[in-house]
Amino acid sequence: MSHLFVFWLGTFFSRHFSLRLAPKHSSPSSSFLPLKMPPKAASKSAATAASERTSRVRSSKVTAEKKPEKKQPAKPAITKPVKTAKTVKTTKAKAEKPKVEKKEKAAKPTKMATTVKAKSAAATKKRKADDEEEKPRETKRSRVIAQPRKTKAPAPPKAKPAKVVINEAPTTKLNVFVCGEGSSGELGLGTAKNVIDVKRPRLNKLLSPEEVGVVQVAVGGMHCVALTHDNKIFTWGVNDQGALGRDTNWDGGYKDIDGGSDSDSDDEDSGLNPLESTPTAIPTGAFPEGTVFVEVVAADSSSFALTDDGLVYGWGTFRSNDGILGFDAHNLVQKTPLLISSLKKIKHLACGANHILALNDKGRVYSWGSGQQNQLGRRIVERNRLNGLQPREFGLPKDIVCIGSGQYHSFAVHSSGKVFAWGLNSFGATALREGAGDDEAAIVHPLEVESLTGRGITQIDGGSHHSIAVAQDGECLVWGRLDGFQSGLKIDTIPDDAVIKDERDRPRILITPTVLPNFKAKVVAAASDHCVAIDVDGRPWSWGFSATYQTGQGTQDDIEVATAIDNTATRGKKLNWAGAGGQFSVFTEPASL
Repeated sequence: MSHLFVFWLGTFFSRHFSLRLAPKHSSPSSSFLPLKMPPKAASKSAATAASERTSRVRSSKVTAEKKPEKKQPAKPAITKPVKTAKTVKTTKAKAEKPKVEKKEKAAKPTKMATTVKAKSAAATKKRKADDEEEKPRETKRSRVIAQPRKTKAPAPPKAKPAKVVINEAPTTKLNVFVCGEGSSGELGLGTAKNVIDVKRPRLNKLLSPEEVGVVQVAVGGMHCVALTHDNKIFTWGVNDQGALGRDTNWDGGYKDIDGGSDSDSDDEDSGLNPLESTPTAIPTGAFPEGTVFVEVVAADSSSFALTDDGLVYGWGTFRSNDGILGFDAHNLVQKTPLLISSLKKIKHLACGANHILALNDKGRVYSWGSGQQNQLGRRIVERNRLNGLQPREFGLPKDIVCIGSGQYHSFAVHSSGKVFAWGLNSFGATALREGAGDDEAAIVHPLEVESLTGRGITQIDGGSHHSIAVAQDGECLVWGRLDGFQSGLKIDTIPDDAVIKDERDRPRILITPTVLPNFKAKVVAAASDHCVAIDVDGRPWSWGFSATYQTGQGTQDDIEVATAIDNTATRGKKLNWAGAGGQFSVFTEPASL
């Protein structure tokens, strides 16, 4: 009984206090008597009441349908608190008539739920419509942003700087004459037997102006380079160390040129490599498209070409006293043309045996190659001798207007008329008395040659130990070694104060530049021990060592004094240029087409 009493008492107080507190809190809850709740708490009370009283299922469903109304709490909050209060009072007054309460209270929530449901459905429909409207707008925006990316044109490539032309290419086609030793193909006459020893200047038909059109020629130690009117570079001669700049491999082998037939037939084969002895163009693909050449030069084992915009290409190698030195710090032998990138705006080149000079448009001079005889004008330490392979300026003033080179010494002419010289001076080839006569004498840095200053020097060149120059008035000046008739002067006519004598009191060195008599020069050139020249009337001259017919005088005897060349091929011709190789010579004449 006590248990029943406690249960009844708890039920009484629960109902009593729930009914009393309901009007005050607007959200009462009871396990025994479910009431209509505001939308926020309806789902909780409905779920509890449904488990205890099946008669309130409809009311619970209606209340549950109000749950989505959480998103819009403002509208039910205005109407329901008042009705909830009335409902509580009615429930208290008529607690014993639950069925009537059920009907009355179910009707009102149904109406409200319908309204809320309708509004909720309308809101949902509106949101869907808004979403559908927004989606195209988002797509449209993204297209507007993406569209410029698709249609945006790529940035145009940067314009290549226009080439600035500072040099003009020669255009006059030339006839080319050759004489001297041709056993290595240096005369460019092909493979016929009669090309070995050419005693007098001979027209080279393989370089005809109609088919080749040579406009300039350069002579090296044992090879030649020629520039043509259509911007090609032809080479011929010895290619052992890449001096020709092209492939000359030949499977024909070699032939003993001294032990062959005694026949004098011009058609008999000499056994020479036809790829070396026949003038052939370097493939045009070796140079960038649009390259225009204006000058070519040749050293003993290397060649160089100058472009119209002042760039320099080179190939081959330099040699030192110990053998191959290298072409540059990275290439021992450069077999194909290579741009020397450090040189810009070059106007003129000059070659020695194994060194090069380059003059730029500001009158500055660069040198590179072998520096063992101080021919670079800067001291090269032997352990760092590869440093000489990089073109560099040295101790010359700017405004140099002319450069020239002997095999182991160099010259530069200043705009003021001053002449500077440096390099090997054991036989006074620099025209400076310092050390002249000593075997190892050399001028390390450029020094002014006072005996040449002010004489208007327009061209200057040199051989192994002698030099030659042309003055503005056509005077031909010579100096240096005398004992091989390199000067072209009668030795017994030279004043004593102009020479240095040997221990036997014989004149050995002409230290003072001296004028060749009865001769006005236009062009001069010097090789190891002989000289060639063209006078103002276009006649060729030569003198010096002639063992291989390099003087073109038809004899192997040395030519003691400057002598005009007179033979059928050149008689009556007006020649315009001459070049001297190690054992041969080349002359040119403007072609009359």
